[in-house]
Amino acid sequence: MQNKLITLLLLSHSMLAFAAGDVVTTPVQNELPQLTQSDTNTMSDVDVSEKLAYAESLKQEQDRANEETKSAEGSSLDKAYDYLINSIPKLDFVAKKEPQEKSSNNQQSQDDLNTVVRKFAAMPRMRSSIVLIYDEKGKKSLHSKNANVVTPIASITKLMTAMVVLDAKLPLDEEISISTVDINRQKRSRSRMPTGMTLTRGELLKLALMASDNLSAAALARTYPGGTEAALFQMNAKARELGMNDSQFMDPTGLNSGNVSTANDLVKMVHAAQGYELIHQFTTSTSHTLERTGHRPLRFHNTNPLVKNASWDIGLSKTGYISEAGRCLVMEAKISEQPVIIVLLDSWGRNSRVGDANRVKKWMEKASYSPKHM
Repeated sequence: MQNKLITLLLLSHSMLAFAAGDVVTTPVQNELPQLTQSDTNTMSDVDVSEKLAYAESLKQEQDRANEETKSAEGSSLDKAYDYLINSIPKLDFVAKKEPQEKSSNNQQSQDDLNTVVRKFAAMPRMRSSIVLIYDEKGKKSLHSKNANVVTPIASITKLMTAMVVLDAKLPLDEEISISTVDINRQKRSRSRMPTGMTLTRGELLKLALMASDNLSAAALARTYPGGTEAALFQMNAKARELGMNDSQFMDPTGLNSGNVSTANDLVKMVHAAQGYELIHQFTTSTSHTLERTGHRPLRFHNTNPLVKNASWDIGLSKTGYISEAGRCLVMEAKISEQPVIIVLLDSWGRNSRVGDANRVKKWMEKASYSPKHM
């Protein structure tokens, strides 16, 4: 037991902190008497016999204490030690199979151990300036970098736009025509849809969320009761309602760099957006086709290529980009059966946000110590 404690201390101070709260430790006994040749030469036979008997009694007491500690069922220290020693040198995080009948307390210890052991799998170098990996079940961060930094969020904004529109319970089959006022002249927002084209509110909502179409988002806000200003007021009011105290919205598309937030705030927004079935459906759709009389159909695709990847289980997704914000991505997904929210902001490589998401997935899968295998 002492050797295990020493080994785990060298491996991780945090692991020992966890183990200390779960394992009943045995006080360390005094070191056993050591008899040298010179000692035996100066002792009588009776002295030697008494010394040996005393040493043997101490040894037996120590053995009994160690045996009692080892026999404690569900010892987190033993499991942590065995797991780390057997797995870390091989970089092969394959969980051991143990009896499945566990108490609720043991299950909680296993979930905590899952998080602690994950720390031993080094997080790969991330290309995004701001990163937050949030464990929805445990309601805690698994990894964060600059999570409190206020930064432009670009089209991640459209999640809030969609929530406010859906909260108003406006008819989704109502037809809305794209107007020239929906065009952002300053940013020269582009869309494949010509002005004057008519779609339903539901189609505009889907294109704004799936394809991040700016004209669609602008038209949704323009036709909100009271107009764009009223929509923006509700977006900021909802942000305050959700506890997003470091966030503000100045336009419904995200083209305005004054739309800012933090990774911590965006976790709250993504969590709230999960409660809208249409947001789940539209943000995870791979494509949508608009039929036009007398013209070729217009086909739109999801701006997040990961929704087409069968290895991902994505519940919600939204991308964003303006030069001030860099490339952004927020997702809700299940990785190794664990629901997480991933926030990646200010990533400057063209594919770096997707690369970072895949790096997070591999990191969690490598470090997975799923309770179902314990």
